[in-house]
Amino acid sequence: MNSILKDLGIDDVNYGACSGMNKWSSSQEGGLLESINPATEEVIAGVYQTTEMDYERIVQESVSAFKEFRKVPAPIRGQLVRKMGDALREKKDALGSLVAMEMGKIKTEGDGEVQEMIDIADFAVGQSRMLYGKTMHSERPDHRMYEQWHPLGAIGVISAFNFPVAVWAWNAFIAAICGDTTIWKPSSTAPLCAIAIQNICNDVMEKNGYSGIFSTVIGRGSIVGEKMLNDGRLPLISFTGSTAMGRHVSSTVSSRFGKTILELGGNNAIIIDETANLDLAIPAVAFGAVGTAGQRCTSTRRILIQESIQEEFLTKLLHAYKQVNIGNPLEGGTLMGPLVNEKAVSDYLNAIDLAKESGGEVLCGGTAIEGDGFYVTPAIVKAKNEWEIVQTETFAPILYIIPYNTLEEAIDMHNNVPQGLSSSMFTTNVGHAEYFLSHRGSDCGIANINIGTSGAEIGGAFGGEKETGGGRESGSDAWKQYMRRQTNTLNWSSELPLAQGISFDLSK
Repeated sequence: MNSILKDLGIDDVNYGACSGMNKWSSSQEGGLLESINPATEEVIAGVYQTTEMDYERIVQESVSAFKEFRKVPAPIRGQLVRKMGDALREKKDALGSLVAMEMGKIKTEGDGEVQEMIDIADFAVGQSRMLYGKTMHSERPDHRMYEQWHPLGAIGVISAFNFPVAVWAWNAFIAAICGDTTIWKPSSTAPLCAIAIQNICNDVMEKNGYSGIFSTVIGRGSIVGEKMLNDGRLPLISFTGSTAMGRHVSSTVSSRFGKTILELGGNNAIIIDETANLDLAIPAVAFGAVGTAGQRCTSTRRILIQESIQEEFLTKLLHAYKQVNIGNPLEGGTLMGPLVNEKAVSDYLNAIDLAKESGGEVLCGGTAIEGDGFYVTPAIVKAKNEWEIVQTETFAPILYIIPYNTLEEAIDMHNNVPQGLSSSMFTTNVGHAEYFLSHRGSDCGIANINIGTSGAEIGGAFGGEKETGGGRESGSDAWKQYMRRQTNTLNWSSELPLAQGISFDLSK
């Protein structure tokens, strides 16, 4: 463990505010935050949290850096991101281990999260040459109309514990090629991952003659987070977290006419019809429900199974669950690590109790594992879609099994939840697949056929509808959210014709 921390520049006690000018705060007034290893309940290291004075300094420096960075041509900004990707490649093993150690996902998933950062860096480099506008025909003679995109400014990124590094990269790398600077407030549950990333940022910026492009503030949401939400100098806040907190973020930022990208709750379902290839469906369901101990926003929560194949499906799924090795996420062979903290275990147990009280039948799991670490057994529960607990996202490995008769009934149940993030259907019936992907099918931001709900690629826009918030991050044209659109009209004639044929004669 010590070698991993040393390789990433992390000490026993760290400071949680850095302006991106390699200037870590030395203030201890914000109080010490201890990072806990959820697999062992041991303290990994401590971080002194950001003070209000630290915050003010960092915002000022980030805004100042933006005024210079926006002058840099976008393809050159892309080269800075390319070098960030190269630095992440060098640190992938150590950083993936830190993600596993601090958050609790298994080592291969931790490495995969870092690879996702590398992938989005590669994507952003290409995108830096494709920040396209449009030209359009003017109704006035000898006029040219076009639109272009300009950087927004210093943007705020507030990320969640479950993807402690990748979500920052989705935002920061795309924002950077757009000409923005980024101030990052990571989850207080995973502060060391942010310190490691900031150390990498500082090194890359210093070697390439930049400063203030990437900054970090680690601290309480009630202090640092609220300041970001209310700060008119931050034109965009990208927030990942709960739907309840997302409502507060949205109302607060919109009250000052700021912009938001919201990535909130998911209650993701897979429909499995009577033609489905169960050899594909079973591992997809198991990974979707058990991977990251059910702590992904795209984790599979509900299975809508055609009645005629329910028993066959459950027999195979229960067998698969018996193969899930629960243990230390850094050890080889582990398929499921711990939940992130004690509260997550309590929420898991409460959800199981509520499912039972509603009439649910627990087919396996549903218990906490005694001993060190926040471990639970993944649960499979026969349930009904309309139950309140099924309508609620529980960030834990609980999978609800819900039978259906007709495809229309399955679609209705699928969509009849408040959230709308990721969805999937397993079928070999082309008509069913097209129906699911049509306007009559899934109402989610992500819809898949014959793959699970979890594990989106960076090339597509990531996000969802309804109480998921409507935000989009990562690929496709998500870059437009980090820029402002400007329509331009240039009159190159010697006349001044007005639009809509209006006459305004001052010659009399």
